[in-house]
Amino acid sequence: MDISSVLQGGYQHPVSRSWQNRSELTKSMFMYPILISDDPDSNADVPSLPGQRRWGVNRLEGFLGPIIQKGLKSVFILGAPTKVEKDSQASAADDPNSPVILAIQKLRELFPSLYIAVDVCLCHYNVHGHCGFLHPDGVINTEISVARIADIALAYARAGADCVAPSDMMDGRIKTVKQKLIDAGFGNRCTLMSFSPKFATSLYGPFRSAAGNAPAFGDRQCYQPPVSAKGLARRIIQRDAAEGADIIMIKPALFYLDIIAEATRLVPDHPIACAQVSGEYVMLRAGAATGAFDLKTVVIESAQCMVRAGANIISTYFAAELMEWLDSSM
Repeated sequence: MDISSVLQGGYQHPVSRSWQNRSELTKSMFMYPILISDDPDSNADVPSLPGQRRWGVNRLEGFLGPIIQKGLKSVFILGAPTKVEKDSQASAADDPNSPVILAIQKLRELFPSLYIAVDVCLCHYNVHGHCGFLHPDGVINTEISVARIADIALAYARAGADCVAPSDMMDGRIKTVKQKLIDAGFGNRCTLMSFSPKFATSLYGPFRSAAGNAPAFGDRQCYQPPVSAKGLARRIIQRDAAEGADIIMIKPALFYLDIIAEATRLVPDHPIACAQVSGEYVMLRAGAATGAFDLKTVVIESAQCMVRAGANIISTYFAAELMEWLDSSM
Protein backbone atom coordinates (compact mmCIF):
# COMPACT_ATOMS: atom_id res chain seq x y z
CA MET A 1 0.00 0.00 0.00
CA ASP A 2 1.30 3.42 -0.95
CA ILE A 3 2.07 5.62 2.04
CA SER A 4 -0.34 8.31 0.84
CA SER A 5 -3.19 5.78 0.95
CA VAL A 6 -3.09 5.41 4.74
CA LEU A 7 -5.70 7.85 5.97
CA GLN A 8 -7.27 6.23 9.02
CA GLY A 9 -4.59 7.46 11.37
CA GLY A 10 -5.98 10.93 10.80
CA TYR A 11 -9.39 10.12 12.29
CA GLN A 12 -8.80 7.29 14.73
CA HIS A 13 -9.54 9.42 17.80
CA PRO A 14 -12.77 11.31 18.59
CA VAL A 15 -10.89 14.60 18.70
CA SER A 16 -9.07 14.05 15.42
CA ARG A 17 -12.38 12.92 13.86
CA SER A 18 -13.87 16.26 14.85
CA TRP A 19 -11.06 18.01 13.02
CA GLN A 20 -12.26 16.48 9.75
CA ASN A 21 -15.43 18.58 9.91
CA ARG A 22 -15.48 21.81 7.97
CA SER A 23 -18.14 23.18 10.33
CA GLU A 24 -19.45 21.92 13.63
CA LEU A 25 -23.15 21.75 14.39
CA THR A 26 -24.15 24.54 16.73
CA LYS A 27 -27.50 25.30 18.32
CA SER A 28 -27.66 28.75 16.74
CA MET A 29 -27.82 27.33 13.22
CA PHE A 30 -31.20 25.65 13.81
CA MET A 31 -34.52 27.33 13.09
CA TYR A 32 -37.71 25.77 14.49
CA PRO A 33 -40.80 25.87 12.20
CA ILE A 34 -43.85 26.69 14.33
CA LEU A 35 -47.40 26.10 13.09
CA ILE A 36 -49.61 28.99 14.21
CA SER A 37 -53.36 28.42 14.59
CA ASP A 38 -56.13 30.99 14.48
CA ASP A 39 -57.43 29.51 17.73
CA PRO A 40 -55.48 31.52 20.36
CA ASP A 41 -55.62 28.64 22.85
CA SER A 42 -54.77 25.86 20.42
CA ASN A 43 -52.50 23.03 21.47
CA ALA A 44 -53.73 20.64 18.82
CA ASP A 45 -52.06 17.45 17.70
CA VAL A 46 -51.15 17.32 14.00
CA PRO A 47 -51.71 13.76 12.77
CA SER A 48 -49.66 14.25 9.60
CA LEU A 49 -46.67 15.56 11.61
CA PRO A 50 -46.12 13.25 14.59
CA GLY A 51 -44.63 15.11 17.53
CA GLN A 52 -45.68 18.54 16.25
CA ARG A 53 -48.67 20.65 17.26
CA ARG A 54 -50.69 23.58 15.98
CA TRP A 55 -50.09 26.37 18.50
CA GLY A 56 -52.25 29.31 19.51
CA VAL A 57 -50.79 32.67 20.47
CA ASN A 58 -51.70 32.20 24.13
CA ARG A 59 -49.73 28.95 24.30
CA LEU A 60 -46.45 30.16 22.83
CA GLU A 61 -44.77 31.17 26.08
CA GLY A 62 -45.28 27.81 27.77
CA PHE A 63 -44.30 25.91 24.65
CA LEU A 64 -41.23 27.83 23.51
CA GLY A 65 -39.88 29.12 26.82
CA PRO A 66 -38.24 25.82 27.91
CA ILE A 67 -36.80 25.21 24.42
CA ILE A 68 -35.30 28.69 24.30
CA GLN A 69 -33.73 28.08 27.72
CA LYS A 70 -32.04 25.02 26.19
CA GLY A 71 -30.49 27.11 23.45
CA LEU A 72 -33.00 27.70 20.65
CA LYS A 73 -32.21 31.03 18.98
CA SER A 74 -34.59 31.16 16.03
CA VAL A 75 -38.11 30.21 14.95
CA PHE A 76 -39.81 30.14 11.57
CA ILE A 77 -43.48 31.13 11.78
CA LEU A 78 -45.88 29.26 9.49
CA GLY A 79 -49.53 30.20 9.36
CA ALA A 80 -51.79 27.17 9.82
CA PRO A 81 -55.28 28.66 10.13
CA THR A 82 -58.31 26.40 10.33
CA LYS A 83 -61.14 28.94 10.59
CA VAL A 84 -59.89 31.83 8.47
CA GLU A 85 -62.21 33.20 5.79
CA LYS A 86 -60.31 32.86 2.53
CA ASP A 87 -60.96 35.30 -0.32
CA SER A 88 -59.65 36.37 -3.72
CA GLN A 89 -57.26 38.94 -2.20
CA ALA A 90 -55.78 36.78 0.59
CA SER A 91 -56.97 39.54 2.93
CA ALA A 92 -56.46 37.54 6.10
CA ALA A 93 -52.72 37.25 5.52
CA ASP A 94 -51.92 40.72 6.81
CA ASP A 95 -55.01 41.54 8.79
CA PRO A 96 -53.79 43.22 12.01
CA ASN A 97 -55.51 40.48 14.01
CA SER A 98 -54.20 37.61 11.91
CA PRO A 99 -52.65 34.79 13.97
CA VAL A 100 -49.27 35.26 12.30
CA ILE A 101 -49.05 38.97 13.11
CA LEU A 102 -50.30 38.38 16.66
CA ALA A 103 -47.71 35.60 17.06
CA ILE A 104 -44.89 37.86 15.87
CA GLN A 105 -45.93 40.56 18.32
CA LYS A 106 -46.32 38.12 21.20
CA LEU A 107 -42.94 36.48 20.61
CA ARG A 108 -41.23 39.85 20.29
CA GLU A 109 -42.71 40.83 23.64
CA LEU A 110 -41.95 37.53 25.39
CA PHE A 111 -38.51 36.79 23.95
CA PRO A 112 -36.83 40.03 22.79
CA SER A 113 -33.65 38.31 21.61
CA LEU A 114 -35.38 35.48 19.71
CA TYR A 115 -34.81 35.65 15.95
CA ILE A 116 -38.24 35.56 14.31
CA ALA A 117 -38.44 34.53 10.66
CA VAL A 118 -41.82 34.38 8.92
CA ASP A 119 -43.08 32.54 5.86
CA VAL A 120 -44.71 34.91 3.35
CA CYS A 121 -47.20 33.42 0.92
CA LEU A 122 -50.80 33.66 -0.28
CA CYS A 123 -51.69 29.96 -0.35
CA HIS A 124 -53.10 29.77 3.19
CA TYR A 125 -55.46 32.68 2.54
CA ASN A 126 -56.27 32.47 -1.19
CA VAL A 127 -59.68 31.01 -1.91
CA HIS A 128 -58.14 28.58 -4.41
CA GLY A 129 -55.01 27.72 -2.40
CA HIS A 130 -52.44 28.76 -4.99
CA CYS A 131 -49.36 30.81 -4.08
CA GLY A 132 -50.33 33.68 -6.37
CA PHE A 133 -53.35 35.31 -7.96
CA LEU A 134 -54.69 33.96 -11.22
CA HIS A 135 -55.78 35.31 -14.59
CA PRO A 136 -59.28 34.24 -15.71
CA ASP A 137 -57.74 31.37 -17.69
CA GLY A 138 -56.03 30.02 -14.56
CA VAL A 139 -52.50 31.20 -15.36
CA ILE A 140 -50.57 32.95 -12.57
CA ASN A 141 -50.86 36.73 -12.62
CA THR A 142 -47.32 37.48 -11.56
CA GLU A 143 -47.44 41.26 -11.29
CA ILE A 144 -50.33 41.57 -8.85
CA SER A 145 -49.20 38.48 -6.95
CA VAL A 146 -45.76 39.97 -6.34
CA ALA A 147 -47.23 43.30 -5.24
CA ARG A 148 -49.47 41.55 -2.70
CA ILE A 149 -46.60 39.41 -1.40
CA ALA A 150 -44.57 42.58 -0.82
CA ASP A 151 -47.43 44.17 1.12
CA ILE A 152 -47.69 41.13 3.39
CA ALA A 153 -43.92 40.99 3.93
CA LEU A 154 -43.91 44.64 5.00
CA ALA A 155 -46.79 44.02 7.42
CA TYR A 156 -44.80 41.23 9.06
CA ALA A 157 -41.71 43.42 9.27
CA ARG A 158 -43.75 46.16 10.92
CA ALA A 159 -45.14 43.64 13.40
CA GLY A 160 -41.60 42.87 14.54
CA ALA A 161 -40.29 40.06 12.33
CA ASP A 162 -36.52 39.89 12.02
CA CYS A 163 -36.75 38.06 8.71
CA VAL A 164 -39.36 37.71 5.97
CA ALA A 165 -39.17 34.71 3.66
CA PRO A 166 -41.31 34.71 0.50
CA SER A 167 -42.01 31.09 -0.39
CA ASP A 168 -44.35 31.67 -3.33
CA MET A 169 -41.69 31.37 -6.07
CA MET A 170 -43.18 34.19 -8.17
CA ASP A 171 -40.71 35.72 -10.60
CA GLY A 172 -39.34 39.05 -9.39
CA ARG A 173 -40.76 38.94 -5.90
CA ILE A 174 -37.39 39.36 -4.14
CA LYS A 175 -36.64 42.67 -5.87
CA THR A 176 -40.16 43.94 -5.17
CA VAL A 177 -40.12 42.90 -1.51
CA LYS A 178 -36.65 44.36 -1.01
CA GLN A 179 -37.68 47.69 -2.50
CA LYS A 180 -40.84 47.73 -0.38
CA LEU A 181 -38.81 47.17 2.77
CA ILE A 182 -36.30 49.87 1.82
CA ASP A 183 -38.98 52.43 0.97
CA ALA A 184 -40.67 51.84 4.34
CA GLY A 185 -37.44 52.16 6.31
CA PHE A 186 -36.95 48.43 6.94
CA GLY A 187 -34.15 47.80 4.45
CA ASN A 188 -31.58 47.60 7.22
CA ARG A 189 -33.94 46.32 9.91
CA CYS A 190 -35.43 43.18 8.38
CA THR A 191 -33.62 40.30 6.68
CA LEU A 192 -34.94 39.04 3.34
CA MET A 193 -34.56 35.27 2.97
CA SER A 194 -35.35 33.89 -0.44
CA PHE A 195 -36.51 30.36 -1.16
CA SER A 196 -34.06 29.87 -4.00
CA PRO A 197 -35.36 27.53 -5.07
CA LYS A 198 -38.38 25.86 -3.54
CA PHE A 199 -38.87 22.75 -5.66
CA ALA A 200 -42.19 21.23 -6.79
CA THR A 201 -41.73 18.17 -4.62
CA SER A 202 -44.06 15.59 -3.10
CA LEU A 203 -42.28 16.07 0.24
CA TYR A 204 -44.57 18.93 1.32
CA GLY A 205 -47.54 16.60 1.77
CA PRO A 206 -47.61 16.36 5.59
CA PHE A 207 -47.37 20.14 5.97
CA ARG A 208 -50.09 20.80 3.40
CA SER A 209 -52.34 18.47 5.32
CA ALA A 210 -51.52 20.27 8.57
CA ALA A 211 -51.93 23.78 7.15
CA GLY A 212 -54.83 23.06 4.79
CA ASN A 213 -53.12 24.92 1.94
CA ALA A 214 -53.24 22.38 -0.87
CA PRO A 215 -54.46 23.97 -4.13
CA ALA A 216 -58.15 23.46 -4.86
CA PHE A 217 -57.31 22.55 -8.45
CA GLY A 218 -54.23 21.90 -10.54
CA ASP A 219 -50.78 21.94 -8.98
CA ARG A 220 -47.85 24.30 -8.41
CA GLN A 221 -45.51 22.97 -11.05
CA CYS A 222 -45.93 26.05 -13.25
CA TYR A 223 -44.25 28.25 -10.62
CA GLN A 224 -42.24 25.87 -8.42
CA PRO A 225 -39.27 24.51 -10.42
CA PRO A 226 -39.11 20.84 -11.45
CA VAL A 227 -37.23 18.52 -9.12
CA SER A 228 -34.64 17.65 -11.78
CA ALA A 229 -33.98 21.24 -12.90
CA LYS A 230 -30.44 21.85 -11.70
CA GLY A 231 -29.65 24.52 -14.27
CA LEU A 232 -32.87 26.38 -13.50
CA ALA A 233 -32.07 26.17 -9.79
CA ARG A 234 -28.71 27.81 -10.43
CA ARG A 235 -30.39 30.61 -12.37
CA ILE A 236 -32.92 31.18 -9.56
CA ILE A 237 -30.16 31.35 -6.95
CA GLN A 238 -28.19 33.90 -8.95
CA ARG A 239 -31.28 35.95 -9.81
CA ASP A 240 -32.53 36.18 -6.22
CA ALA A 241 -29.08 37.08 -4.92
CA ALA A 242 -28.86 39.86 -7.52
CA GLU A 243 -32.37 41.08 -6.58
CA GLY A 244 -31.34 41.66 -2.98
CA ALA A 245 -31.83 38.43 -1.03
CA ASP A 246 -29.83 38.46 2.20
CA ILE A 247 -30.06 34.69 2.72
CA ILE A 248 -30.50 31.93 0.13
CA MET A 249 -32.77 29.08 1.27
CA ILE A 250 -32.95 25.71 -0.52
CA LYS A 251 -36.09 23.64 0.02
CA PRO A 252 -36.23 20.65 0.54
CA ALA A 253 -32.85 19.73 1.98
CA LEU A 254 -31.80 16.08 2.05
CA PHE A 255 -32.91 15.22 -1.48
CA TYR A 256 -31.25 18.42 -2.75
CA LEU A 257 -27.80 18.47 -1.17
CA ASP A 258 -26.27 19.07 -4.60
CA ILE A 259 -28.28 22.30 -4.90
CA ILE A 260 -27.08 23.43 -1.47
CA ALA A 261 -23.52 22.82 -2.68
CA GLU A 262 -24.23 24.74 -5.89
CA ALA A 263 -25.49 27.69 -3.87
CA THR A 264 -22.30 27.84 -1.82
CA ARG A 265 -20.31 27.92 -5.07
CA LEU A 266 -22.51 30.46 -6.87
CA VAL A 267 -23.02 32.92 -3.97
CA PRO A 268 -20.20 32.15 -1.53
CA ASP A 269 -20.66 35.39 0.39
CA HIS A 270 -24.33 34.70 1.25
CA PRO A 271 -25.50 32.65 4.22
CA ILE A 272 -26.99 29.42 2.87
CA ALA A 273 -30.09 28.02 4.54
CA CYS A 274 -32.01 24.83 3.89
CA ALA A 275 -35.36 23.49 5.01
CA GLN A 276 -35.72 19.90 6.18
CA VAL A 277 -39.37 19.77 5.16
CA SER A 278 -42.30 17.88 6.59
CA GLY A 279 -41.91 14.82 4.36
CA GLU A 280 -38.25 14.44 5.29
CA TYR A 281 -39.13 14.83 8.96
CA VAL A 282 -41.87 12.20 8.77
CA MET A 283 -39.63 9.73 6.91
CA LEU A 284 -36.91 9.90 9.54
CA ARG A 285 -39.34 9.65 12.43
CA ALA A 286 -41.23 6.74 10.83
CA GLY A 287 -38.02 4.88 10.05
CA ALA A 288 -36.85 5.23 13.63
CA ALA A 289 -40.23 4.01 14.88
CA THR A 290 -39.74 0.72 13.00
CA GLY A 291 -36.35 0.22 14.62
CA ALA A 292 -34.52 0.74 11.32
CA PHE A 293 -32.18 3.24 12.98
CA ASP A 294 -31.80 5.39 16.07
CA LEU A 295 -33.65 8.70 15.71
CA LYS A 296 -31.05 10.89 17.41
CA THR A 297 -28.21 9.37 15.41
CA VAL A 298 -29.90 9.71 12.03
CA VAL A 299 -31.18 13.26 12.66
CA ILE A 300 -27.74 14.48 13.67
CA GLU A 301 -26.29 12.69 10.65
CA SER A 302 -28.81 14.40 8.38
CA ALA A 303 -27.88 17.80 9.82
CA GLN A 304 -24.19 17.08 9.39
CA CYS A 305 -24.83 16.23 5.73
CA MET A 306 -26.57 19.55 5.16
CA VAL A 307 -23.68 21.41 6.78
CA ARG A 308 -21.19 19.36 4.76
CA ALA A 309 -23.01 20.44 1.59
CA GLY A 310 -22.63 24.08 2.64
CA ALA A 311 -25.66 25.08 4.73
CA ASN A 312 -25.10 27.15 7.85
CA ILE A 313 -28.80 27.63 8.69
CA ILE A 314 -31.15 24.64 9.00
CA SER A 315 -34.91 24.84 9.41
CA THR A 316 -36.10 21.54 10.89
CA TYR A 317 -38.99 20.19 12.95
CA PHE A 318 -36.33 18.37 14.99
CA ALA A 319 -34.95 21.67 16.32
CA ALA A 320 -36.39 21.24 19.82
CA GLU A 321 -34.90 17.76 20.18
CA LEU A 322 -31.59 18.91 18.74
CA MET A 323 -31.26 21.44 21.58
CA GLU A 324 -30.98 18.44 23.93
CA TRP A 325 -29.18 16.05 21.61
CA LEU A 326 -26.35 18.45 20.83
CA ASP A 327 -25.65 18.83 24.56
CA SER A 328 -25.46 15.07 25.05
CA SER A 329 -23.33 14.49 21.96
CA MET A 330 -20.65 17.05 22.81
